[in-house]
Amino acid sequence: MPLRYGTALELRHLRYFVAVVEEGSFTTAAERRLHTSQPSLSRQIRDLEDQVGAELLSRSVHGVELTAAGKAFLDHARLALMQVDAAIEAAHRAAQPARKTFAIGFQTGQEMNWLPRAMQALHDELKNIEIKIYSDYSPDLAEALVRGRLDVAFMRVEPGYDLGYRVVGREPLIVLMPSDHPLSAKQTIHPREFVGEIFIGGAKKATVLHAVTQEFLRRSGVDIKLAHGVDNLAMAMSLIASTRGLALLPAYAKNLMPVSVVSRPLEGEAPTIDLAVGYSKSNSSPILKLFLSRLDDLAERNEKQ
Repeated sequence: MPLRYGTALELRHLRYFVAVVEEGSFTTAAERRLHTSQPSLSRQIRDLEDQVGAELLSRSVHGVELTAAGKAFLDHARLALMQVDAAIEAAHRAAQPARKTFAIGFQTGQEMNWLPRAMQALHDELKNIEIKIYSDYSPDLAEALVRGRLDVAFMRVEPGYDLGYRVVGREPLIVLMPSDHPLSAKQTIHPREFVGEIFIGGAKKATVLHAVTQEFLRRSGVDIKLAHGVDNLAMAMSLIASTRGLALLPAYAKNLMPVSVVSRPLEGEAPTIDLAVGYSKSNSSPILKLFLSRLDDLAERNEKQ
């Protein structure tokens, strides 16, 4: 889909397009995110479509919808914006070569298990550097690594990101339920006992958990539909309590369970989900190199606990 001659595609066109898609509305994107007028935003999108040579968005009673051309254009637009942001971050890092900070990200809930070990791995360097700690969902950690906002992150191996990964642990999936649920009387839970229950699992944003869960249910011969998809543990705990449903989540979810929620292991061999340390392959930080050299010790201590 070549650009038309005599036109100049600008980054703001891509940002406006992505904002409209993600907000699902010209008005919402204009007022809450782009701080411009709706007519001005509409003109920018029309200019973009003129430059691309195809209609990218269509309005309907359900809001704004992507056309086939728009769907094809969206992934490339996001990638282009991400690469520009990464280039800016790289330039900032190069302009400040004496960087004294080391930023570590954790999938929310994993800090309790892994932050003390990460700090121990950097014990000898702590007097010389400032450690910054962040907590977020795994896909957002991956994006922060790509953009240079983090040096390392304890996360899932996220597809679609050109990152380096080192697996440091494998967590079994466990069953979470209300503390007074009838199945709480059991020591272990068989997958067939999910049948007839409200089932809570990973949303599509939580791509790794979603894929592991679906494969496990398929292998178990259990045909159940996901009633609620979650992309964070706080949402999972709330839905378990409010819907009285069962959730299939990694074992670290026990770190954030309220008293109204209990967990039980799966019967037999439970599926596992990898926990990895992710990092940008282009990050030349000597502290990163040191940290990665000590990951085997971290993983070994984790296996012994």
